[in-house]
Amino acid sequence: MILKYIVPRGYIGITIFPFVILKTKNLKQDLVIINHEKIHLRQQIELLILPFFIIYVFEFLIRLIQYRKWNLAYRNISFEREAYANEKDLDYLKSRSFLKFKSYF
Repeated sequence: MILKYIVPRGYIGITIFPFVILKTKNLKQDLVIINHEKIHLRQQIELLILPFFIIYVFEFLIRLIQYRKWNLAYRNISFEREAYANEKDLDYLKSRSFLKFKSYF
């Protein structure tokens, strides 16, 4: 499937509203990964999609300057911090407050 080539090397999934694209088909069964990506869907909806990506890239560049390491910069983007911190809580989105990612800056 050609969609798996959209996912950057070293990553297993990417969310571009309204799609969650996973590297392999068997990842559909991984509830933690799916929850992580659903958190990103909510973030994108809250920011009306395009602003999400602008902020995401801008914050990544700031973090890259700050940490000087790609993976460390990526893991410290506020959107990723929220998703990683809550991906194992499968009920997180039921009680998540609006714009919650802001508390992870």
